[in-house]
Amino acid sequence: MTYRLADLPQDAAALAASLSDLLRPLAACASLAEARRALSTLASECQRRAGEADAGAEGPERAIQRDCARAFRSLASARSEGLAGFSVTQALWDLACGRPRPDLEPGFCADLYHLALGLQGRADGPALVASRPAAPGLSGRALAQHRAAELDRLWAMVEERVGRFPTGLDPEVRERRAARRDEILSALGGRADDWSDWRWQVGHLLCDREALERTGTLTPAETAAVDAATASRLPFGLTPYYASLMDRDPEAGRDRAVRRQVLPLDAYVDAMGQLREGDRCALDFMREHDTSPVDLITRRYPAIVILKPYNTCPQICVYCQRNWEIDAPMARGALAPWETIAAACDWIAAHPAVREVLITGGDPLGMADADLERLLERLAAIPSVELIRIGTRVPVTLPMRVTPALAELLGRYREPGRRDVAVVTHVEHVYEITPDLVAAVDRLRRQGIGVYNQHVYTYFVSRRFEAAALRLLLRRCGIDPYYTFAPKGKDETRDYRVPLARILQERKEEARLLPGSRRTDEPVYNVPGLGKNYLRAAQHHDLVSILPDGSRVYEFHPWEKNVMPCDSYAGADVPILEYLRRLEADGEAPADYASIWYYL
Repeated sequence: MTYRLADLPQDAAALAASLSDLLRPLAACASLAEARRALSTLASECQRRAGEADAGAEGPERAIQRDCARAFRSLASARSEGLAGFSVTQALWDLACGRPRPDLEPGFCADLYHLALGLQGRADGPALVASRPAAPGLSGRALAQHRAAELDRLWAMVEERVGRFPTGLDPEVRERRAARRDEILSALGGRADDWSDWRWQVGHLLCDREALERTGTLTPAETAAVDAATASRLPFGLTPYYASLMDRDPEAGRDRAVRRQVLPLDAYVDAMGQLREGDRCALDFMREHDTSPVDLITRRYPAIVILKPYNTCPQICVYCQRNWEIDAPMARGALAPWETIAAACDWIAAHPAVREVLITGGDPLGMADADLERLLERLAAIPSVELIRIGTRVPVTLPMRVTPALAELLGRYREPGRRDVAVVTHVEHVYEITPDLVAAVDRLRRQGIGVYNQHVYTYFVSRRFEAAALRLLLRRCGIDPYYTFAPKGKDETRDYRVPLARILQERKEEARLLPGSRRTDEPVYNVPGLGKNYLRAAQHHDLVSILPDGSRVYEFHPWEKNVMPCDSYAGADVPILEYLRRLEADGEAPADYASIWYYL
């Protein structure tokens, strides 16, 4: 059966018709409290019947039924309604009683429809691999050989899907980029040897439409957004090197992930312009003001702190979590006064519980070698500091910055058995991985410095097996997958956000097919003021509501929930239907993602 978004219920009347069996017990209820009990009882009864089914019954449907029953019991809770400010039970009760609910949008209807099917053991949507070869009567070596053939078939599917995405190491891509390099050098009046000089690169940052048009091709929408960003004085700019990763034919779509890193969307520019007219701290989604005991320090966990000595970067990512702090790429005066840096280091020394320091900002590798050495010398003198991490994107945006001298400088502060130094970078897509990046990583690794990747799972890198392709290539380049971040729930970056269900789907379907060393990253959601919430296990978050537009509301339970009393955090996601419609408009088949509804 073909899976089509157009076939899903689009309004309250269609939803009521499709959920008649589920709604029937609610129609007899005299109050909302009674309707809550009826819905919860119905969910438990469906789960009980599934548990009493024959042992040979299909496993996936039973597991989905269990998860959907748990979800409906949560949706029926009065506490959930209080957290979300909306009652799913009230909406379903109204539908059962024939009361109009024009506020229920297609996203809500689609989500409830799928959850109801799952509850009834009728989960909708095909698997990635449609059939499994039968093996009647086989055992031992014969069964093992049959299983090996099946796994070969699975891996062939992986390779086919991964092969959709060209990488920056492909010969034809390297050839195009060599031509782009020459074109950009000519436009900027540079010589061939300037390209590998990081100081020349940061001296020729592309910070407005005119510079970009001299060195590449913008779409009309990108031109308008860049002009608006410049007029609003939003932080914007990219290195000539990174501009060379953008193709002359953007309509081909190979470089869309690269472009979306730095070329803002109009909705982002509009939202940022409005917010900046008021309190800039409204953009502080992670509430760093509330977790900064002294200037330059952020502390959310017992044994690690963030140190921010340098408040700019060679290149500005559109969805940066600190877009409220950064003024411009490589802005003058971005290095904090040394007395302030020294005071922050003194604070770390006075708190020996702190065993690890993450130097970030801004991008600390934008600092001069001498300044970086002075900082590292001070941190290395603190007896309690056992690990120094450098958070940087320069291997991706400015790989020539990782000179042999810089790599040696960082390696100098490794003292095996006493102190380690690591680099955490941020590669978003295989199209960003170039021979220059590989060489920069190799220089660090030869100094004994581990290199790790944090992947922000935005819409523009979320197609089937897009992240899997990245993980496979990262390990070949000597980079360990570390975290997959759910985009933060900031209004200004809504167009970058992905439903949490898609992250869980990717983790349990696509990443699960990879060898273990290729899927070592952990999917997380950053809870404001509290830090990372792990998404892998259900006990770390609960689905508490589905809003009328289809946004799921989750309650996140902070990392310290079993250690000390703490408050949870409730946040709204982006609607799954909205996400699938965007994918469909971009040429993806919604049927490939149909199981997304059952990741809760």
